[in-house]
Amino acid sequence: MRNQQQNNKGKDMWRFYVFSLLGIVLFFVPITIGKNNTILVDHIHLGVRSLLGEYTAYYALIIILIGAILPVIRMDFKKSVTDLILVLVKIIGAIIGCMYVFKIGPKLLFEPNYGPFLFEKLMLPLSILIPVGAIALSFLVGYGLLEFIGVFMQPVMRPIFKTPGKSAVDAVASFVGSYSLGLLITNRVYKDGMYNKKEAVIIATGFSTVSATFMVIVARTLDLMDMWNLFFWSTLVITFAVTAISA
Repeated sequence: MRNQQQNNKGKDMWRFYVFSLLGIVLFFVPITIGKNNTILVDHIHLGVRSLLGEYTAYYALIIILIGAILPVIRMDFKKSVTDLILVLVKIIGAIIGCMYVFKIGPKLLFEPNYGPFLFEKLMLPLSILIPVGAIALSFLVGYGLLEFIGVFMQPVMRPIFKTPGKSAVDAVASFVGSYSLGLLITNRVYKDGMYNKKEAVIIATGFSTVSATFMVIVARTLDLMDMWNLFFWSTLVITFAVTAISA
């Protein structure tokens, strides 16, 4: 029975190697396609935007409207004052988004540093990169690579970051995955009693402050995609170093 289980685990190990390698290629290996030299996730994002063309703005607006309507349907505003404020901000954002897309409203909204910057530089790429990145990230977080990294990081987490060994996976998931997902994980683990308040604060304000997906947006805005690996790894080192100092 035990030998059969070991054989089954051995057969399933291909998932770890293949999908983890695919995740690494998607996020960390720049490839030249056409005139663009960037990571595959960004190539896919650019391809989808090219496919949607002028309809990209309407797609992004639909995402904004869904984000504003769903919390109202779920009555999130009844949960707490914070939730009420967030719901109001989302509704205001949806109204401003409609005004910008349909070209109505005050002249200030259409100044280059306001509406065009927020919508064209942030909302349009994020509306595509986040779902594309979420699918790509599943290869990094869903097949054991993070846990594998976490095992090697356990001996350094407590002395350097003052957090338990299990927080290594949380930290890497927050940075490589999504900082919002990282915050949800941290909150859940804290409520389950596996982090004390200090540990939860260190993780939430240290590790869960930036994510690879959003870094693509920053890199494209600042024209840094040609030096993506330097940008990514230096940001990772700086983030972890600042967290260690503040902890």
